[in-house]
Amino acid sequence: MSELTSLTIAEARAKLAAKEITAVELTDAYIGAIEAANDVINAYVTVTGDKARDMAKASDARIAEGKAGALEGIPLGIKDLFSTRDVHTQACSAILNRFKPKYESTVTQNLWDDGAIMLGKLNMDEFAMGSSNETSHYGPVINPWKASGSNAQLVPGGSSGGSAAAVAAHLCAGATATDTGGSIRQPAALTGTVGIKPTYGRCSRWGVVAFASSLDQAGPIARDVRDTAILLKSMASVDAKDTTSVDLPVPDYEASLGQSLKGMRIGIPKEYRVDGMSDEIEKLWSQGIAWLKDAGAEIVDISLPHTKYALPAYYIVAPAEASSNLARYDGVRYGLRVDGKDIADMYEKTRAAGFGAEVKRRIMIGTYVLSAGYYDAYYLQAQKVRTLIKRDFELAFNDVDAILTPATPSSAFAIGDEALAADPVAMYMQDIFTVTVNMAGLPGLSVPAGLDAKGLPLGLQLIGRPFEESTLFKTAHVIEQAAGKFTPAKWW
Repeated sequence: MSELTSLTIAEARAKLAAKEITAVELTDAYIGAIEAANDVINAYVTVTGDKARDMAKASDARIAEGKAGALEGIPLGIKDLFSTRDVHTQACSAILNRFKPKYESTVTQNLWDDGAIMLGKLNMDEFAMGSSNETSHYGPVINPWKASGSNAQLVPGGSSGGSAAAVAAHLCAGATATDTGGSIRQPAALTGTVGIKPTYGRCSRWGVVAFASSLDQAGPIARDVRDTAILLKSMASVDAKDTTSVDLPVPDYEASLGQSLKGMRIGIPKEYRVDGMSDEIEKLWSQGIAWLKDAGAEIVDISLPHTKYALPAYYIVAPAEASSNLARYDGVRYGLRVDGKDIADMYEKTRAAGFGAEVKRRIMIGTYVLSAGYYDAYYLQAQKVRTLIKRDFELAFNDVDAILTPATPSSAFAIGDEALAADPVAMYMQDIFTVTVNMAGLPGLSVPAGLDAKGLPLGLQLIGRPFEESTLFKTAHVIEQAAGKFTPAKWW
């Protein structure tokens, strides 16, 4: 990791403003780092070196003219779910083979408008369906972290595994990501980075390839709480092209860092103490509680009684929406086309060849729960459970300001883990602490809080009231100050 690529966004921003470094120098350093590491880490599926250098030159010109934007000259990686004009956008699926949109997603346009630079598109689970980044058409992403005394390759989490790994390995200053059931928070926890899923509607979904439209939300992954706050400020906006985006002012999230927690009430839900939870996760949670208590917060035991139904309800709602959203990929207008004897045969052959096993599994689950005779028994029931989960949180937030839970049930596991590969439900359990937040549309943040016995990072999750991301940043900053920051030892 070069000296330049080790700078946080806040540090790089200051050096660029002071003209101690140039955007071109910073961008070249990142491109060099990607060229040296990507064959091993596999975080990027497309590197846009020429485009990045052109954007960097334009940034240097704006800085010289005193017209710098909030992210002027900061090189970012973009998850392959975000549409980027004339640049590879495939959701890491074969069915979108060679697709290059003629439009830009609202979130990425917001970043470019603020002066950010695109380094390339980041690897992810196909159509954001997965918790390990092993379902990608481009192969798995390798976690930059390794267990002490082991050379085994570990997953970075998913679906935003490329985003988390690139940030942890210093292959970008920060990254965009998306979260449908934990796809920002889980990979952030497994890579020692910070990730926030904002409130549903805080960021526009326009131009983001849809998985489950009522659950999907864009957010950032970065090296520390401050950088994550800086990125979210630029990503968030109301958007006439997305009627689910909310017209509320976007606060200066960075300004909340360093504020006192005195008088805050932090909820600890008893239902998150699940069977088989490791002693290390329990110990980490207790440590987080102690840090917040020391900072002046009051700790309150709370109950979220419908938590146990969240995972099964999620795996009905999300596949149902996915089966509807993914019906548009038929080989007619764009992407892969496999010829058949007639149009129906072409549809079938294209979808069979284009979708991976996990995506097919979820489409079939979704089609089943939406079919006649099963809609009432499954989908309707799951939506009722979702309402109860949301109600649990509303009642809890009458009494507390934020909720502290573990982010994941374990640290990073091995790529190709046989037990998880043989049992999809065991892989789905990776999202046990995160899916409730999406079901209720709330903001959730994962912050690194320690290392396990194997020397791998573990994260804590903070959950807040709708649109109170500032509270999460303020609280996470206290945990970060107490726990310190975590960087993997370079082996790549």
